[in-house]
Amino acid sequence: MNARTLTTATLFTAFAGVFTAQAADSQLLSLVMPDAKVLAGVNVDSAKASPFGVYVLTQIQSNNTELQQLIALTGFDPTRDVDQVLLATGATAGSKSPSGLVLARGTFDPAIATLATTKGALTEVYNGMTIIEDPKQLAGIAFPSSTLAIAGDIANVKAAIDRLGGSSSLPSAVLAQVNQWSTADDAWIITTVPLSALVPSATAPGQTAPASPMAGVFQQVLQISGGVKFGNSVVGTAAIQADNAADATQLASTLQFLVNLAQMQSQNNAQLTNLAQAFSVTAQGTAVNLKLTLPAAQFQQLFQMEKKAAVATTPHVGR
Repeated sequence: MNARTLTTATLFTAFAGVFTAQAADSQLLSLVMPDAKVLAGVNVDSAKASPFGVYVLTQIQSNNTELQQLIALTGFDPTRDVDQVLLATGATAGSKSPSGLVLARGTFDPAIATLATTKGALTEVYNGMTIIEDPKQLAGIAFPSSTLAIAGDIANVKAAIDRLGGSSSLPSAVLAQVNQWSTADDAWIITTVPLSALVPSATAPGQTAPASPMAGVFQQVLQISGGVKFGNSVVGTAAIQADNAADATQLASTLQFLVNLAQMQSQNNAQLTNLAQAFSVTAQGTAVNLKLTLPAAQFQQLFQMEKKAAVATTPHVGR
């Protein structure tokens, strides 16, 4: 069987596939842009310590042909050789193209870079470091050491290289949140700006007011953070910081209404009913707290249901 050509894009896809705790790696944090709007991390090591985490990583590998190709050609397996991943972006809702960083701690064979260049990837030397770039030179990967990888759009990769050896320039409040969530959970995410800066405006064309009453409440969300802990039970928690207590109460009421509605509509589906029943929403001051606790086996069943539904709705040529 002939393997398809391996390009830098394959490496990017492989790293992206790991995304899906032990505190976030301090060196990885030092490479993040100081104006990061969203940060997310995955402790792959701790995820592999639980049956459900192993299941998720196995699904990533079995459903990603480019990842399988990478493993076959190089022996490098992101689901095995990566210990920790940190993602960051400074992009906002108005950004014309995606940008950001994927920072990984693990075990990286320098032969990966050599193989990529022999299969059509381009290279550029920046500050004495080789960046492997896709043919359009939009994204790149650099390996400062055998245990560190930097990937992303070229501008952000170069900026991260410039930050090597320094300390994190993220605000102390952001670093405190990263430490809190990354220590408690296997996978986590935080935003540092209001939700309105990250999603398109809810205002309909030609209108000056939000298209719906609830859209105005969501516009008042100042920050969202959350995490997932793998184990015999999967525990997901999130905190939404609203502009004021009234907005927090209204948002919590609306989310609870949606949960109740979903529960009523899923009476013939035990898995979805259990999911709705395991979900809790509470408002405390200006914060809305969410929590979901469900046995890992039930989460696995939901994953399989979603996979079957996706296959059933995928068009088949020739039918």
